[in-house]
Amino acid sequence: MSARRFSLSELFSGARDRVARALGVTRTANAGNWLLRLFFRPPRPGKRDIPAEWAAQVHRRAMTRLGIGKRQGTGTWMWRLFIRPPRPRFRLAADPRKQRSMAEPERDNWLRRWLDRVLEPVWNTTSRLHHQFLSILPRPDWNRVAYSLESLAAQVGRIPFVLPISMVIAAIATVVIGTTPLTFASQMLMFAVVWAILIVVRRIPGRLATITMIAVSMLMAVRYIWWRSTQTLQFATTTEAVIGYLLYAAECYTWLVLALSYLQTAWPLHRKPKPLPADSSLWPTVDVFIPTYNESLAVVQPTVYAARSMDWPPDKLRVYILDDSHRPAMREFAEAAGVGYITRDNNRHAKAGNINQALPRTSGDYIAIFDCDHIPTRSFLQMTMGEFLDDPKCALVQTPHHFFSPDPFERNFDTFRRVPNEGSLFYGLIQDGNDLWNATFFCGSCAVIKRAPLLEIGGIAVETVTEDSHTALKLHRRGYNSAYLRTVQAAGLATESLSSHIGQRIRWARGMAQIFRLDNPLLGKGLTLFQRLCYSNAMLHFFYGIPRLIFLTMPIAYLYFGLHVINTSALMIMAYVLPYLLIANVTNSRLQGRYRHSFWAEVYESVLAWYIVLPTTVAFINPRAGKFNVTAKGGQIADDYLDWTISKPYLVLLALNVAGLVFGVLRLLFWGTDEPATVLMNMGWATFNLIMLGAAVGVAREARQVRVSHRIPMRVPATLLLPDGRTIACKTENYSMGGLGMVLPIDVPLVEGAPVGVCLSRGSRTYHFPAVVTRNINRHLGVRMDDLSVEREAQLIQCTFGRADAWIDWLDDERVDAPLRSFKEVVEMGYQGLLRLYDAFVDAVELVTARRRSRLP
Repeated sequence: MSARRFSLSELFSGARDRVARALGVTRTANAGNWLLRLFFRPPRPGKRDIPAEWAAQVHRRAMTRLGIGKRQGTGTWMWRLFIRPPRPRFRLAADPRKQRSMAEPERDNWLRRWLDRVLEPVWNTTSRLHHQFLSILPRPDWNRVAYSLESLAAQVGRIPFVLPISMVIAAIATVVIGTTPLTFASQMLMFAVVWAILIVVRRIPGRLATITMIAVSMLMAVRYIWWRSTQTLQFATTTEAVIGYLLYAAECYTWLVLALSYLQTAWPLHRKPKPLPADSSLWPTVDVFIPTYNESLAVVQPTVYAARSMDWPPDKLRVYILDDSHRPAMREFAEAAGVGYITRDNNRHAKAGNINQALPRTSGDYIAIFDCDHIPTRSFLQMTMGEFLDDPKCALVQTPHHFFSPDPFERNFDTFRRVPNEGSLFYGLIQDGNDLWNATFFCGSCAVIKRAPLLEIGGIAVETVTEDSHTALKLHRRGYNSAYLRTVQAAGLATESLSSHIGQRIRWARGMAQIFRLDNPLLGKGLTLFQRLCYSNAMLHFFYGIPRLIFLTMPIAYLYFGLHVINTSALMIMAYVLPYLLIANVTNSRLQGRYRHSFWAEVYESVLAWYIVLPTTVAFINPRAGKFNVTAKGGQIADDYLDWTISKPYLVLLALNVAGLVFGVLRLLFWGTDEPATVLMNMGWATFNLIMLGAAVGVAREARQVRVSHRIPMRVPATLLLPDGRTIACKTENYSMGGLGMVLPIDVPLVEGAPVGVCLSRGSRTYHFPAVVTRNINRHLGVRMDDLSVEREAQLIQCTFGRADAWIDWLDDERVDAPLRSFKEVVEMGYQGLLRLYDAFVDAVELVTARRRSRLP
């Protein structure tokens, strides 16, 4: 019997009839009836049609709101309603980028209003229910509760055998609870009870409550892992088995990384600096290495001036520029600045070889290393060197890498100093957690290494492109200790463009994969168990590329081909997945909330996943492949543009998920599926992927950046010297490499270009700088320092970047994570990214059209 063939018109006619019956309108109803039924008013019994005047009124209002004409077709209505809001009319500009800049602010406002209208009620309802639930609970003094519980736990812990017995009981309980099968209703009831406990526990400060949340999260993870491993891996076909086990393997990776991350971050050490001897003659000698390759002199100069001015006996401090480009200008600058200059006749092993070449030509007891754009504060050595004198086995002291300029995520989405950047989690929490296990990594800059242990291991490691982490691993294998001080003592420039940012991460990923193959921390001698786990987690982290791509494409397996990659019902999947994911997110928010906001890890990984898959895979197979790449710093971006080359993988993944949503709608309407819950679940998964990929495309739209000298907030007393000889006491509000912003107490008639003087203090010393007025608006004065002598430029760096308190309050403006708010923010970023993609496409088409027209006679 031959199957009946449907024409395209029959398919759409059938769909129209189904939708009409669902909305309660007749098949010939006008657009007003359809819109009113669809968005504003559900059908009522006995009321099939809407009065014509109501429909016409709704129709007129909808046209006005959407900005379309009376005779526009259904496609225009759908386009304006769901995809693209109306834009102001304007003529085609010569540069399409200028055209976008005129329209974007209004669309951004529309987007925020739309998100507020849709997501704000959800947020308010959830918050209201949350507060209503908390209102029925007693309101104790949570600080006192935390102190009492931790005191009780400490007293109980002193009883012999209590700790091991408790751990055995907890392990048995975890196995019993984690492996007990439950029905859907029982599983949801268990989730409700655990969630209620978690809401109470997360209000209690202190580490005991944090450990409790981690234990609850791991319990729900064990339940999910056991359920996935025992009840969902039976497949009907070979294709389903292959894809299903790929998904299962990706999930196994996430479970392992989750457990190791809890181990790393549960108990950060918060190490305090050790004091130095009162007699400075007992302080050791220090060589400061500043490697440089192709960076401009303007980038290197501030670092050299700040390093030369660190508070350390002058006869025990020597600064060296390690120039791998043999530049005469750099040599002349070193001579003028009074610092050493070392170069070599080759570039073997890049930065590692550059440092190793300088080791036999210097003699300091300790070596401080700074990337050429990382400007140290005056207190750097006094903060770090005490650790070496207190612990003779200490070979490494690392401080954070801090960036005073926005990275591509912060600049392109305008989240600078509002949302923690990608590196905040590592330098703010993970390194502090590693320090508990004596597993602090050397990060290549802002660190001090003891010369004798470094020479013992043969200098900086050259076997991999991440020479810094590999060097720390070698030191730890020899039994040396390390330390991490979380206080920021140096700051530098972040990567300017997404392409350079991705290039830097590719090098890190390839290097970690090389270490995993050549010097695997799980093997060999010299490391403790927890050191092995900390190093292993750092290396496993960079293998997230394949799992992330699997998660970004897995929904289409069912939406395209109907493959069941998890062999169970959609309701049971949600019953086990939601508790596992929600509790893990809340726990991570408790642990990481100050350093990584919820859902931003998915954005970062979605941006980088495609690009690190090949390097990590090749390095794992052939660890000798690849070479060192230098990360460019100090560049500019002349105009806004979408980096189409970088965006290609995101566009492919985006198209696959959009097509998956279309297939999902077709499955719901036409294909007679008896699994609507499974279709909706996969469509929800694909929608989440669209948000992440939209954010990835949004990051690839590079924002214009013409400022080389980034302005940094600083509020300190200053004195302004006017041209007529008067002085005014004022305060600074920001500074940059060559200028200051100041707030005046009174109005001063200074015009642009007027010569003035500025006095700044550093400790008990005061320095005078000649300057020129660049702006004077509402008592906010901007001045520029030009043609400063070498000595005055060094003094300016000492009074600004080199201040001991330069970065102490840097994180005060950043908000602590709130998962729902972060989700709303990521949704906005994803939607904004999709609109940017559309704008870039329209601009490209219009630019091509304009060029073709210009060639016509």
